[in-house]
Amino acid sequence: MDKEIHQLVEMGATVPQARAALRKYKDVMQAAERIFDGEFPNVTDSDGDVRMAPVTPTGPMSPSRTPAALSPEQVDEDEDLDMRDNDNEDDVDDYIDYDSDYETRRNTGEVDPYAGVFFSKDRREEVIEVEEEPESTVFPGFKEPVKLMMQGDWMRGCPEGTEQTYLFGLYDFLSNEKCSCPQGCGYKFDRKRSDFFPLFPEFSAYIEHLRHNVRRLCPNCSTEFCFACGETINPGNNHTSASVDGSLFHCSNLQGVILGVGLAMLEAMFAEQRRQLGEEQSQGAAKAKSSKKRKIDLFHPHTSITNGDDDEDDAYYMSLPTGKKARGGTGYAGEGREDTSGQVEAQAQQRAKDERIGSLLSQIRVYLPSLRREGGALTSDYMVHPTALAHLRRRFNFLCSTLLRNDSLSDMSDRSILYFELFEWLETISNHEALASMMAMPIMVGGSIKSVAPKRVGKGKSVIRERTIIYEGSAGPRELLESIVIQAQAAIKGLEGMKSAEPEEEEMTEEQKRMTTDKGKGKEKESSPSLSDENQRLLAFCQRILMTANAIDRSLRETKGDAFVDRLHASLPKIASSSAFDLTSMQVGSTEEERRKVYVDWATQVRFEYCDLTVIHTEAIPHEDTVPHYKFFFNSEARMLASSDIPKRSLAIAKELAVLTTNLPVSWDSSIFLRVDENRVDVIKALIIGPEGTPYQDGCFLFDIFLGPSYNQSPPSVKYMTTNGGKYRFNPNLYADGKVCLSLLGTWTGPGWISGRSTLLQVLISIQSMILCDEPYLNEPGWANGGGTPQSKAYSANVRRMVVRTAMLANLKTPPEPFGDVIRTHYRLKAQTVSAQLDKWLAIDDGKPISGDAFNISGRGDTGSSSSAFKKDIEEMQNLLKHLQDGTFE
Repeated sequence: MDKEIHQLVEMGATVPQARAALRKYKDVMQAAERIFDGEFPNVTDSDGDVRMAPVTPTGPMSPSRTPAALSPEQVDEDEDLDMRDNDNEDDVDDYIDYDSDYETRRNTGEVDPYAGVFFSKDRREEVIEVEEEPESTVFPGFKEPVKLMMQGDWMRGCPEGTEQTYLFGLYDFLSNEKCSCPQGCGYKFDRKRSDFFPLFPEFSAYIEHLRHNVRRLCPNCSTEFCFACGETINPGNNHTSASVDGSLFHCSNLQGVILGVGLAMLEAMFAEQRRQLGEEQSQGAAKAKSSKKRKIDLFHPHTSITNGDDDEDDAYYMSLPTGKKARGGTGYAGEGREDTSGQVEAQAQQRAKDERIGSLLSQIRVYLPSLRREGGALTSDYMVHPTALAHLRRRFNFLCSTLLRNDSLSDMSDRSILYFELFEWLETISNHEALASMMAMPIMVGGSIKSVAPKRVGKGKSVIRERTIIYEGSAGPRELLESIVIQAQAAIKGLEGMKSAEPEEEEMTEEQKRMTTDKGKGKEKESSPSLSDENQRLLAFCQRILMTANAIDRSLRETKGDAFVDRLHASLPKIASSSAFDLTSMQVGSTEEERRKVYVDWATQVRFEYCDLTVIHTEAIPHEDTVPHYKFFFNSEARMLASSDIPKRSLAIAKELAVLTTNLPVSWDSSIFLRVDENRVDVIKALIIGPEGTPYQDGCFLFDIFLGPSYNQSPPSVKYMTTNGGKYRFNPNLYADGKVCLSLLGTWTGPGWISGRSTLLQVLISIQSMILCDEPYLNEPGWANGGGTPQSKAYSANVRRMVVRTAMLANLKTPPEPFGDVIRTHYRLKAQTVSAQLDKWLAIDDGKPISGDAFNISGRGDTGSSSSAFKKDIEEMQNLLKHLQDGTFE
């Protein structure tokens, strides 16, 4: 046991602490972590008579020895305050373990062991942050003065009270406290802010500064000791790796300050790049405005693209023209063309920026606590400073969350030099028990900011400014990574190419096995053609994403346990089958707010699915006809491409699927659902819910989509299927024969499909927002100026009648495959809203019969169609809605 005690003492623990910890925890590593988690702040010696002296900041800054936090006002009142005289150990909070909620822990009864990790993303924290006048110092070898990191900058972005305590304690200890010789000879070195907190232009310069500054030799007794903690440096404690300077890993204080300063440099560099990008985009927008181009917007005001909890993502790829009263009708957008000049230069600039960020990340990662360090773990790897997690949550998460919210797998692949380093960080963090909890914790991001008037505290003091910031919870790193995992899985499925449903394998005879042995390899190569270089790069990137997620989960199971990982996975976004939902037990909610939340949560889960879209034959088919038939309009075209392998097409489909999995618009007002064949990812069905405030509201509109042989050099083939058997034309752009009139599809005049740039997502959103609009009469070119006219109102009234009969009633009674569950659940969750909406439609109806063409509104309608028929349709629909609500719908 003496050996284990000696190891713990070398890490910075006292002998009584070491003994007490080893009695409770037999493992040295676990004992060390618990000591520095503050579990043994006050213990007696082995005889039980000697109580430890009150904690003072003269030794290494282990959690139990961190000075109590003071407010900035208290610090400014007396900069020479001796904390050792004023430190009341009863006022110092123990280090909070993030695997438990310190508030909950005080209560009796059942305690959630992970409440401090899996806290609600609805959490809000209000923090007062201080901004001080910057200071600078001249260093040898630098022409310009080097700025120093002020206390306000060091503390910025920290909403947790306990983290603030340790952040302030470390900063004050390394910038104000005197460092005494550990041998007690009486000599003291003065510490200054410039010793540990200079912000050099390069991180390497900062490390070099520390390397020359951290080792101090006492002039009285010639003892060499660490300037950061005041403990003796063991001359024999050298690391086996030549690239690692062991003196910079001597104590947790060094670890805390290096990570804090390094991540502050990283955050500043990343923020500056984003600022420059914002200026470039603003200049581009101003230029576009001055050239009098049409205003463009990708998304309809009735819809929102949701990606988990992240609603701030940039518009995908390119924008689309919109506007209900565009001259020339919907589908026509003038003669504008996209300016693609300068793309190569922009890509080169982005690559250079990514290399800078990636290089800095790589340099800082060396100082992350890691028990798997090449050459063996060092002291600070075991003795993690309590501010390490705070630094990562405050500063690294800003970059991490921004990059992981990228909804373009293609863009991420092109920037792989940066993303690969990001994945290394995530894996390293998940490997260490002291940091691993961060992977599950919601990221606290700054929301609203309230500034306070600047003030001067004390004579001769610099002016300080305060501001109150509200921090709000958002998706955590592992949750954000899962969205990319879903994209990667979809891309890999697309890169696999088109494959037919695999027939059941029959067991071969021994003779057949011998006959195929020599041909097996050749057949394998023939059935699995090699990928192009571009496809291979994307595949490798996707596989790296999946490897990272698996490595993180594996490490979390080792460090945090199965229960932790299982709970984490339960909260992750996923592509789930609608059949996995127990629709009868799903709580609709008693208020509209609750119903909206339930609806969006459900729709987000089922908006994208793989399923079997093949036709099941009940009668025998010729043995040679092994290509399946599909339940959609483009069955013949799909069967013709059954055995094709077109690398460019596969790559385009892979990128397309990656985006669609997590970016289909979902909202209470209007959503888009997609079903992709599990073996033929070019065979797609879409269901668009009519947007609120339009004659199409809450109707279900089905489209068949085929990604042809030249996709995406040319647009997809799209057929509108909700036509009442080819009788109803719901819109000037939606013909009764299923034709979809849109310039993107090449079926209307105007700017068309841009090879390699336009996407299926744009097509779907164009249909949702530009065709299923509030005044469809205006979509006809000749009537574009007829807004609000009696003719336009009559057209909309006729559309509403067709919607109720076909897009609502018929689809609910005989739902089109494979959207039966989606349609029933949609109307069950919105039954009250839809029923009220139908009453309003009946009240404003003009009493005319349905006109299938809708252009001949005053002409002869369907047989038996009249205002009474519309009332009958509504009553039948409302009756079905009631059955859906009470669970008696059949």
